[in-house]
Amino acid sequence: MDYKTAGVHIEEGYRAVAQYQELAAGTPRRGVIGGIGAFGGLFSLKEIIDAGAGMKEPVLVAGADGVGTKLDTAFRMGVYDTVGIDCVAMCVNDILCHGAKPLFFLDYLACGKLDAAKAALIVKGVAAGCRESGAALLGGETAEMPGFYADNLYDIAGFALGIADRPRLIDGAAIAEGDALIGIASSGAHANGFSLIRRVIPDLAEDFGGMPLGRALLEPTRIYAKAVLELETAPRGMAHITGGGFYENIPRIFPPDSGLRAAITQDSWQIPPLFARIACGVSGRAPEKTGGAAQEAGMELLRADKSLWETMFRVFNMGIGFVLAVPRGDQDQALRCLSGRGYPAYPLGWVERAGPGGGIRFV
Repeated sequence: MDYKTAGVHIEEGYRAVAQYQELAAGTPRRGVIGGIGAFGGLFSLKEIIDAGAGMKEPVLVAGADGVGTKLDTAFRMGVYDTVGIDCVAMCVNDILCHGAKPLFFLDYLACGKLDAAKAALIVKGVAAGCRESGAALLGGETAEMPGFYADNLYDIAGFALGIADRPRLIDGAAIAEGDALIGIASSGAHANGFSLIRRVIPDLAEDFGGMPLGRALLEPTRIYAKAVLELETAPRGMAHITGGGFYENIPRIFPPDSGLRAAITQDSWQIPPLFARIACGVSGRAPEKTGGAAQEAGMELLRADKSLWETMFRVFNMGIGFVLAVPRGDQDQALRCLSGRGYPAYPLGWVERAGPGGGIRFV
């Protein structure tokens, strides 16, 4: 018995790597040494130092994340070139919360049976996300694991490294009562809540405004790095709205025992129809409704059912993918700057004193 008989296709791996090399070359950044194919990805320490020029104490900020069960939706739809963007976004949006500028990214791709063409499409998305965030695709790993993953399954995770100035690290310590909260629009469900979505949306071919609902669910996660890092005002706190929704992620911007909480104005933005459709499914009260009728039913249920509202805001981003806390006097300028760069943003609420427990409240 040889390796191929055991289920590992070395030649297919060679074909995949050759395509990865071309894709990585499309994410150029000063500091990258060599290319994909060596045992390790190389990045010049001098260029890292140069990236920190003008900083008092440069700090490296690292993050790792995956795409989760959104992958199942992608593969059921036969779409492979978007989940790589999600993977990059989930990582770089996290390190952005500390004010870090992305430097480079690595990915880990695992499968049961390697198909070089499909793998290259996934990495094509990774490369697109790297270009959008300003990071270099430095390398990664493709693991073919027959008998562990089913032949048609892939998993992907990523690792991002960025740089920030320690005196200007964003950790929420400067947040004060009365600060404004700004919400930046999401591009859809991003890469969270799909374990629930898959249970309540059985038909991915359902019409959603002229496209299959499954395609709308696969809209890639928005990457906020360039727009946020170009703001003239430095945010005092930032939250990436991922798993746990509003209730888990927004309170993370406040230092422990600060006695602060977020007051969120419910009507400061319009909940996108996608989440109304999901809410209809989560409620289980109108199983016969689909398409526009399901969206309308979902919005009505959200307005009337506080329990459903809380469930949705505990799982999904509900149309807000990133939240900033800024001084009240800087709110309008930040809103103009973000919207002018193509990132719709809204005055989401404010910071208030709440005593022990913190959290958020909707007003």
